[in-house]
Amino acid sequence: MRSSPTATTNHTSPVILGLNYAFHDSSACIVKDGQLLCALEEERFTRQKHCYDFPATAIERCLQIAGLSNDDITHVAVSIKPMLHWERKLLYGLKHLKDATPFFKHEVLRPFWQQRGLRQWMASTWPDEASRPALHFIPHHHCHAAGTFYVSPFDSAAILSIDGAGEWSTSFLGHGRGTQVDTLNESFFPDSLGSFYEAATEYCGFQPNYDEGKTMGLAPFGDPERFYREFRSMVDIDSNGGIHVNLDWFNYQSWRYQRCGGKFEASFGPARKANEPFEARHHDVAAAAQRVLEECGLEMAGLLHEKTGEKKLVIAGGVSLNSVMNGRILRETPFEDVYIMAAAGDNGTSIGAAFYLLHAILGQPREFVHLSPYIGTRYDDSAIKQVLDEAKASYSYHEDIAAAAADLLHQQRIIGWFQGAMEIGPRALGSRSILADPTNPAMKDKINAEIKHREAYRPFAPSAISEARNDYFDIGVEDPFMLKVCNVLPDKREQLPAITHVDGTARLQTVNRETNPLYHRLISEFGQRSGVPVVLNTSFNVMGEPIVESPLDALRCFFSTGLDDLVIGNYIISKE
Repeated sequence: MRSSPTATTNHTSPVILGLNYAFHDSSACIVKDGQLLCALEEERFTRQKHCYDFPATAIERCLQIAGLSNDDITHVAVSIKPMLHWERKLLYGLKHLKDATPFFKHEVLRPFWQQRGLRQWMASTWPDEASRPALHFIPHHHCHAAGTFYVSPFDSAAILSIDGAGEWSTSFLGHGRGTQVDTLNESFFPDSLGSFYEAATEYCGFQPNYDEGKTMGLAPFGDPERFYREFRSMVDIDSNGGIHVNLDWFNYQSWRYQRCGGKFEASFGPARKANEPFEARHHDVAAAAQRVLEECGLEMAGLLHEKTGEKKLVIAGGVSLNSVMNGRILRETPFEDVYIMAAAGDNGTSIGAAFYLLHAILGQPREFVHLSPYIGTRYDDSAIKQVLDEAKASYSYHEDIAAAAADLLHQQRIIGWFQGAMEIGPRALGSRSILADPTNPAMKDKINAEIKHREAYRPFAPSAISEARNDYFDIGVEDPFMLKVCNVLPDKREQLPAITHVDGTARLQTVNRETNPLYHRLISEFGQRSGVPVVLNTSFNVMGEPIVESPLDALRCFFSTGLDDLVIGNYIISKE
């Protein structure tokens, strides 16, 4: 296992701008001297969740954070290779001529316009072609899989990447050693576990390719046995880890608006529409789909262990955000540890593209380990105070902000916690979080109804100091990115009702003193007052919006919801 060194001063090293623009969750990052200096998602600035926009603001802010200008950039790495697998695409299109129009729009026109837009941006940013950075298009699954391995703490590991589809690939099984990554198996569209799960998400009345976390949270309320046989017949994993989907159940392979085929509703009844009440069959569909996804993930991971003999596993791709699957892989396979990047979905492919270019193409040695998600924008007290004064907000200053916030939590106050550099990825990890007392059974319903404005069944996650994780949770490794669901110890479930899901599990975040000292101290201070060094942690936003980015975003969210206090920098704003 490698440790993360301090940045070097080798000014001959490449300065790489990594971009995800071709897919949802567009993002940008800067890598210099082998180190990840910053990474940002465009949605935090547009305030449109999972946006596809070109990450212009994210690029601008990344350059500001890194203290660089456009002229310092030597390479631009983009997480797509538009012409990759074009023969497979062409053959598929010729076999499905009745779907030629949506195929052409999705697989030909969209990449063409995106690539054209990117080249136009390059030309306008660097008018002198001679001084223009080298532009690299990196295969999407290499960005997910190899890119995640390169920033993991493992010198060697098995690699598993699963998502809806990249250029045409839907999964990647590989073996990473040093800077060498070997491909063991790939699956291709329409054989896609991600698309399979998106269809179940759509059936349950959620937005596919957006709300899969809701399906995962709904699953424990259902009976997985009721529809298990049908769902198990939809997908199979072969002896090499290849995915095979029975397309009789689906429409996604035709790029139609509806992913579920007629056989879906004929077998399970009408799909739920948004805002309709849940019926038992919706719960049971979610439960069956979740179980089959977990079983497929376990099969693929087990095959990887057999083929590589590795003790460590890297998981990447949008499906790796299914933390219940990840938890089972950790518990039920021979792998001793599992690494999943904080931005495991397409938002993290900007990071993956940059590091793939650095190591696999430019041949630079590995030096960086991505163990801290706090690589975004930061606002100091003077910037915060200026916003508070302009808003004519009444606030108080506290030298020991962790102790003051712990007092509020112990008084059963629900607080917005805005501190330090913003985290990357879909999980709030103690920089842009809403926090509450996990021992109060009323907190879950109160936050769902009055603050998050989301479905009542959805659980909240705990943040625990690393030193206390085994006192409350059944997990043998660290989980700083909140991506491995574990069991709450049976004798602690009544003590932690607000974060224990209906099946006795929790999506734990372990908080390390070195990585986030202020958040660690807050939880420790709360533990001194309550006897439990654990807090309820959810993202600082309301349903349908991205996590807050700026002090102004935080103020808007605070005053438009049922939050009791805003703890921002060293200032506290309270509602009486």
